[in-house]
Amino acid sequence: MIFVFSAFMLWNNWQTYTGHPSLLGEQPKVAQQDNTAPASATPQADTPSAPAVPGASTTPAQAQAATSAPSEIVDVETDEFRLQFDTMGAQLVHAELRKHRDTADETKSAVLLENNETSRYTVQSGIVAPAGQKKNYPDQYKPFKLVSTETTMTGDTLPVVFESESGGLKVTRTYTFNKGTYRVDVKDVITNTSQEPQQPSQYLQITRDSKDPPGASSFYHTFTGPAIYTEEGRFQKFSFSDIDKNSAEYIKQAKDGWIAMIEHYFVTAWVPPEGKDRLYNLRKTPEGLYAVSTVEPLGTLAPGASITTNAELWVGPQDQDALASVAPGLDVVVDYGWLTIIAKPMFAVMQWIHSIVGNWGWTIVLLTVLIKLIFFPLSAASYKSMAKMKNVAPRMQAMKEKYGDDRQALNAAMMEMYRNEKINPLGGCLPILVQIPVFLTLYRVLLASVEMRGAPWIGWIHDLSVHDPYFILPIFMMASMFLQMRLNPKPPDPMQAKIMMFMPLIFGAMMFMFPAGLVLYWCVNNVLSIAQQWFITHNMNKAANDAKIG
Repeated sequence: MIFVFSAFMLWNNWQTYTGHPSLLGEQPKVAQQDNTAPASATPQADTPSAPAVPGASTTPAQAQAATSAPSEIVDVETDEFRLQFDTMGAQLVHAELRKHRDTADETKSAVLLENNETSRYTVQSGIVAPAGQKKNYPDQYKPFKLVSTETTMTGDTLPVVFESESGGLKVTRTYTFNKGTYRVDVKDVITNTSQEPQQPSQYLQITRDSKDPPGASSFYHTFTGPAIYTEEGRFQKFSFSDIDKNSAEYIKQAKDGWIAMIEHYFVTAWVPPEGKDRLYNLRKTPEGLYAVSTVEPLGTLAPGASITTNAELWVGPQDQDALASVAPGLDVVVDYGWLTIIAKPMFAVMQWIHSIVGNWGWTIVLLTVLIKLIFFPLSAASYKSMAKMKNVAPRMQAMKEKYGDDRQALNAAMMEMYRNEKINPLGGCLPILVQIPVFLTLYRVLLASVEMRGAPWIGWIHDLSVHDPYFILPIFMMASMFLQMRLNPKPPDPMQAKIMMFMPLIFGAMMFMFPAGLVLYWCVNNVLSIAQQWFITHNMNKAANDAKIG
């Protein structure tokens, strides 16, 4: 089992290292332009590409906007967030999650959105004209002004309101923050202040660089990149490298769905209302960033008329229950790949256990016990087979010495011994192979669950999502693996025996930088396996001795 699991993980890591998709997750892909929808069904609008970084070089359009009205930063604080809005476009350029700790400094909050020289990850929305029409509607490069007065949450909600007027349109944008949730309600009131009809389109956009998020590990792969969900196309992830290789932009038409930018444990998502035609767009911007957006035409707006749009914005952890309540399918950003059919029920069981014990470390311990109980009959059959193999090991060695290089005679003698002793030579392997999908599923669940991030267990384990700071669990795991090997029959081949002796060291070294929650599972599993194996072997030896005495 150790060899199979190690080989699988090494091959999977090599696949991701060389740019291939992970064997544990869905393959990120970039689709070509969708030409199935009529071009006239939804007018395509020109979407701005990315926000400017203060102090960095800008495009001519950006420079013109910055000259007319320099941007200002508006600080907003709620029970869940510390945020910063840039009045240039009323875009969200900084988000700290107050209830999640920074991986490098536990005294600081985790930062999800940022806009500076080292990190670019922002959220925008704006109004644009159909392609070919030169209109200066309020977009992310037009100045907005803050018209609300409260920027600190004191009640259950906090509305933050911005206004901008340009090109004959006035936009009043309201971000409403709700207590106890990472969901933000966003409402735009668009008014035609000109004397002629206008044909605006609204875009929602998330822009990011390709850098790994803080705390990313080089020892195991987690996905970072944009995603698009529609009922027709379902959930599609896009790696930055594949976007670079594909010269065409991704354009798709739908009446439902959402866009997101995913990283380990966290996600930012725009959820527009369902039932309205929109275009989904994915591209690399001239600034070298990656933008995923949705563009919805608002129809013809007569002079003096107004239209109100609503959307939901999520900026926070990958909380499956909360995400599912925001939009259909949004919880699939916690992507278990082909293991989903097992992973979903397993995580539900973990949540139930946690609701009782209140500690994720003890949840892992009890889940491991539960899994061992479920597979107890298979494990018992495996250990009985190994115990029998260990008892006949001296006879096998004598056969090897007797028949020497005559492999045919040796095999015939061994098969005869197996029949007489009622031993299945594969009995120790097959039951364990059946359990491998369960082990891989638990690996995926523990690796993907934000609940593990910052979750303590006991003593020195303050965060189950990062490696053991003192490497106590990996060392204990190696020791338990050596002890377990002593209970197993010694391989008849000397070279095989030497290789097996090194396997605990190799496997343990891999676990030194893995999350403590994963190593805790293996430690508990090893202890339970040793206890079960010793009990079965002891009873079999006692029964054999009693039979001899009788």
